[in-house]
Amino acid sequence: MPIRRAALVLVVTLTAASCAGGDDDTSSTSPPARTTSSPPATNSSPATTPPQASLAPSTPSTRTPVPGGPVVPTSGEEIVTGLDAPWSIAFLNENAALVSQRDEGTIVRVDDRGNVTEVGEVPGVAGEGEGGLLGIAFDPAAPSTLYVYATMGDENVVVRTRYVDGSFGEFETVLDGIPAGFRHDGGRLLFGPDGMLYVATGETGNPDEAQNLDSLAGKILRITPDGEVPPGNPFDGSPIYSYGHRNVEGLAFDDEGRLWASEFGDREADELNRIEPGGNYGWPAVEGIAEGDEYIDPVVEWSPTSVASPSGLAYVRDTFFVAALRGERLWRVPVVDGDAGEPTSFVEDRGRLRDVAVAPDGTLWVMTNNTDGRGDPREGDDRILRFELAAG
Repeated sequence: MPIRRAALVLVVTLTAASCAGGDDDTSSTSPPARTTSSPPATNSSPATTPPQASLAPSTPSTRTPVPGGPVVPTSGEEIVTGLDAPWSIAFLNENAALVSQRDEGTIVRVDDRGNVTEVGEVPGVAGEGEGGLLGIAFDPAAPSTLYVYATMGDENVVVRTRYVDGSFGEFETVLDGIPAGFRHDGGRLLFGPDGMLYVATGETGNPDEAQNLDSLAGKILRITPDGEVPPGNPFDGSPIYSYGHRNVEGLAFDDEGRLWASEFGDREADELNRIEPGGNYGWPAVEGIAEGDEYIDPVVEWSPTSVASPSGLAYVRDTFFVAALRGERLWRVPVVDGDAGEPTSFVEDRGRLRDVAVAPDGTLWVMTNNTDGRGDPREGDDRILRFELAAG
């Protein structure tokens, strides 16, 4: 069935000053320009919050497959502490992963027994604000090849290296020329079921770049593992797959092979979008639901941005999970018969959440981000939490 086009809207009464911003900055580069239509009345009430999943330390349970249908996080445990502004998780196996550290420009190996080992620096990383060492992803077709999105001076680049026996090889540039800025640098990498690499970028605080098809800013890009423009892209000779984005930091494919993205709004709406090839998602002309057919509406929007600022995005068993920064919670969005259900929130006592990822064993890893200069670090931050999933 097709995905429902009307958005689900979460409305919270807050002061206007609290709802401006991107990642979680407090300034706007342009005045609100959103033209919206009213969503269905049945979807306009605030989401309910179920009891939080426990975070008491526990030994991993014997895991059994979860029945089909949406899932919820249940029992949880803290498995890694002491990370420094972590940004992205790339699994090595069900018990270990690589994690990028934005400000240090380093990648560390972590495991579920709490061990943190530095693998090495990514050479040339030089970013400030929201730039630095961002997304990482292994190529499923070449499992020892790691792709990295990083700020290097006045541009963001995608580089790759081999990870063998705990060490990196030489780094090779795959794609460059992505504009960089103090904020809105995008940064998420994801290999699709088609074997192509999808790259999320931000408009670097320059809204008009999102509509400029001669710029790679404010886009989702689709490239081959070697950085070439693949057949089937919507614009001839261009890596651009979709445009009109403010700042995308989350990408996920569902079971039908459809691409979804989480996106930071400005003053009106954070978004969960289903991505269509060549689609225009409206920024800076609109945020959230638009009138007419010129722009593609979000499937879910959060309003105002203080409850979300969505970063990492994961999908498992008819369920999306969205890691929220300013919202300081994990959003769960079920998908039933192709329709997005009402979002509910979990994990509301750990501060900012940067990434969420499904491990090879089917558990959910959630990463905090309190040491990046905008959070309120606690003893042991930053950390990774692991959750079992149950039918819900």
